[in-house]
Amino acid sequence: MTFSRQDAPGWHRDVPGARWFKADLHIHTIDDHAGGRAKLPSGLNGRPDSSETIAAYARQFLQSAVRRQVRVLGVTPHSPRVGDGAETSAVWRIVEEWNEGLDDDGTPFREKIYAVFPGFEPSLNHGRAGLHLQFLFDPEIGRDHYLRAFDVVMGGVSPWRNRELQMSSESAGDSFRKLREFHGRECPVAPDGATRWNYIALAPHIENDKGLLGAQKAQVLALFQHGEVAGLELGDDKLPDGTLKDRPWLKDGMVEHHQAFFHGSDAYSLEDIGRRHTWMKLASPRVEALRQAFVASDSRMRIAYECDGAGNLVQASAPDVTVNERPWLKSVTVKGSASFFGSSVDSPPADGLGSADDLAESGQDERTGCRFFLSPDLTCIIGGSMTGKSTFLDGLRVHLGADLPNDDSLKSQVEARGRHLFLAGSPEVTLECPGRDPTAPSREQWPAVFHAQSELQRLAQESEAVEDILARLVATETRDIEKREERLNDLGRELLRATKHLEKLDEDLADAEQAFERSRAAAKELDAFSDAGVEALHRASFILRSWKGAAEADGEIATTLERVLDSTTSFAGPPTDDDLRNILQAAGIDEGELDAYFARMDRFVEHLQTAKGELTEMNAFTARIVSGLERYERAVRIVVDQKLAARGVDGARIREFQALSRQASLLASYEAHLDDTRDKLAVAERAFQALLDDRKELVDEQRAAFDRVIGTIGGQFGGRISACRIDHGARKPLATFLKGLGQKGVTRWWNDLAEHRRPAPNELLEALDTDGLASVGMSGAVRNTFREAMSRTKRRALASIRCRDRYLLELTMDDGSLRRLDDLSGGQRVSVLLSLLLETNDNRPLVIDQPEDELDNRFLFETVLPALKRLKGRRQIIVATHDANIVVNGDADQVIRLEATANRGRVAQSGAIEDPAVRDAIVRTVDGGEEAFRLRRLKYGF
Repeated sequence: MTFSRQDAPGWHRDVPGARWFKADLHIHTIDDHAGGRAKLPSGLNGRPDSSETIAAYARQFLQSAVRRQVRVLGVTPHSPRVGDGAETSAVWRIVEEWNEGLDDDGTPFREKIYAVFPGFEPSLNHGRAGLHLQFLFDPEIGRDHYLRAFDVVMGGVSPWRNRELQMSSESAGDSFRKLREFHGRECPVAPDGATRWNYIALAPHIENDKGLLGAQKAQVLALFQHGEVAGLELGDDKLPDGTLKDRPWLKDGMVEHHQAFFHGSDAYSLEDIGRRHTWMKLASPRVEALRQAFVASDSRMRIAYECDGAGNLVQASAPDVTVNERPWLKSVTVKGSASFFGSSVDSPPADGLGSADDLAESGQDERTGCRFFLSPDLTCIIGGSMTGKSTFLDGLRVHLGADLPNDDSLKSQVEARGRHLFLAGSPEVTLECPGRDPTAPSREQWPAVFHAQSELQRLAQESEAVEDILARLVATETRDIEKREERLNDLGRELLRATKHLEKLDEDLADAEQAFERSRAAAKELDAFSDAGVEALHRASFILRSWKGAAEADGEIATTLERVLDSTTSFAGPPTDDDLRNILQAAGIDEGELDAYFARMDRFVEHLQTAKGELTEMNAFTARIVSGLERYERAVRIVVDQKLAARGVDGARIREFQALSRQASLLASYEAHLDDTRDKLAVAERAFQALLDDRKELVDEQRAAFDRVIGTIGGQFGGRISACRIDHGARKPLATFLKGLGQKGVTRWWNDLAEHRRPAPNELLEALDTDGLASVGMSGAVRNTFREAMSRTKRRALASIRCRDRYLLELTMDDGSLRRLDDLSGGQRVSVLLSLLLETNDNRPLVIDQPEDELDNRFLFETVLPALKRLKGRRQIIVATHDANIVVNGDADQVIRLEATANRGRVAQSGAIEDPAVRDAIVRTVDGGEEAFRLRRLKYGF
């Protein structure tokens, strides 16, 4: 019976390229029913070898795997069939149900389980108990070839007899040889090098008496080709370190043959599927992908367990991006004919890709624009010069609004490519970031860290960049370091506010002291005036002013009375005659009343003349009183002036007596205000000092944390990379402060100092307070100038300055000497910094454009690539590169090859290395083509 694989493209649409799967490669089936351990699941009745029972069992088997989220299954019973006929193979029924069947919800099983590998676990003829190995096959082997392969390995021996597992008649070496012959005979290699099916061998439960390293197996490694086995299954309670302990020969063999450890469940019941499992990264559901995973186990495999504090195995965090939370960019789509990647209309077909389907498969067509599919782990973008690698990365950087390079030249290059090529014509750019809030800004959805060409080399010279890398290097320290740095920044802002507040309080205190002193001086003067009789003088003056006022009033009255008398004297009265009298009599006024009127007028004038005489006498008397008071006031003033002069007080200030009295009356109030201001200043100064103390304590804690980080670097990099700290090494804030003093001599002194001799803020303040400025190289004149410039406010400002520590990276050279990063070649600098970047505890995506420019190849292999592989499952990395070592030895999970005309770029191929078209693209693009690759092999003698 042949096998025709049904399509299930959704897996790599969800996660492009190679992706992580939860795999259990050691599962038994009811094909082992004869041995007694494999039983039908609860609720399933019937004969184990009946077609109905086997069909129902196959569905329950797959459903159990689905429930446990196991996506890759290695189905390896000791026997491949439960009965005598081929149709009784439960393994094969599971394969068929997975390929063609639907789950109860109508979804195909192949869309819930990525791969099912049929296999078996024979007992080969080694040792007293036999040697168990597992063989897994591509389903394309077909049922008949699968069953025949088992017979080849067993040498015709039946696997069970009276519930006892039987040993093959073949040794391990003969079994491998005959299986290879069978494969070569039944599955010939096609002209293109492809095969319809293949197989892989694994060593299960290696440490029990039937395992590779179990009882009487010490000679096993010498008896058959060790390289035939791709992986070694750890015991349930074992991890690699414990298994390799005291077995250097095993480690050497595994390194030589690119083997890996894995965990499997060895499940006999459906409930145990996935009980022990391994995370594996596969790009296709084929055995070749399994083989690639074991060969590149440092990149494509993760033991799913780790030891807890009590030494027990617990599940480690899953690397699968669909079950953990980390930011990643799945795809980028660019639409807009003006953009470099906006349309494929002007783009030539790439190597036979010309139809609409082919264009869509490559990630671009004229309807949808250009689409880039990216792996959540390592994506390598390759292509010849001017194909748009840097344009794509710089365009993303500008589009997201990510930080641009600090270097002006690099910044302008990035902006030019990003704005004038990638974003030309304002194209529609769509970013697909699974698991992130689609309504959030793109920068929040995908917070990538970008490094343009040559930016890493220049970044190595930026102290804060190196510090940031070190801070993220040790997971257990990172969060505390970040929290302390946040608190230090907060303290810096608090100190700035406190400095300004203290400056205001200084001004308030000066005003309060001045007011108090004025009031106290006024009080002292008042005391002197009082003793001199000033109050008597003021009383005499007051009386004199009063009588002078009365005299002036009398004079004004006399003048007014004189004018009235003049008026009355000239008043003769109106004429009277008989006619007037008759008229008045007719009006009711008789002649007697008229006469009385004139008599009153005469008497009034007489009264006025009498009053004038009285007033004249009064004025004369008032003048005598004023004269007497003036003589008295002069006599008192002479006495007061003599007494004030004796006390040294200017008698002319007597007129300020009232103002001084008011000022003196506020003395108590001013004194209370002065005391209050002093109290406030003292409290503020204590608070300021407390902030300085808190900052010092935090700085000390931060240094201790960085010391621990620095201590781990040697172990992580085998002593090749180290770091050291220069306390307060970043002196720019202090330089800015000194320049701000506006004193040329001080500025010149600072500029002339060698960098290593420049004091830190606290050292300079201590020298100022202890008269030790000469020890920091100041001349006498500069010392005087500096002291005069350093007011109390300036001293506080100096104390509040924080010059961050500077961290220097060092590389151990071949001769054992240490060389600072600044003194290394460009390639060595990039290698060191890239190594640290890849080791940091940072899950933000990392985007690097051509890190191989000047990259040290030895360091690349020894340090960079191992670090790159360890990041798989933890951080998305996108690299544009011309270097085959990064693509192939870095084990890229997704490769994108770009092509371009003069003004238009396109995706020519994309996929994992296992894809033949992608593999050919890598050889042509970064390896110089097949002939160059073949010639290098010949020259090296490989």
